[in-house]
Amino acid sequence: MHAKDALGREGEQAAAEYLEKSGFRILARNWRCSEGEIDIVAAERRVLVVCEVKTRSGTRYGTPLEAITRAKQRRLRRLAVRWLVANGVLFDQVRIDAVGLVRDPAGGFTIEHVRGVG
Repeated sequence: MHAKDALGREGEQAAAEYLEKSGFRILARNWRCSEGEIDIVAAERRVLVVCEVKTRSGTRYGTPLEAITRAKQRRLRRLAVRWLVANGVLFDQVRIDAVGLVRDPAGGFTIEHVRGVG
């Protein structure tokens, strides 16, 4: 496995743990369909939350959250609908969140969670 892929997996695991500790219920991870992939599908009460996770080793080329473009946000909204249809589940609301992680010098992560990015 490439170092970048390993960093991404570690970041997704840290993001999932962070979300669970924050009261989210993880419904799926790395859910895929023909249109793309959702990193984390979670529920916060009656809200379906689709989370895009971006992990970086540093901020030399910008923060992780800067990598989430409007096109990516639109794709995530479409994927959220696909997930709902595929799973036959109803929620009061659907929200797109972003979780950005940057590796810190101690080997852990600094986490930034932005609710409602798209």
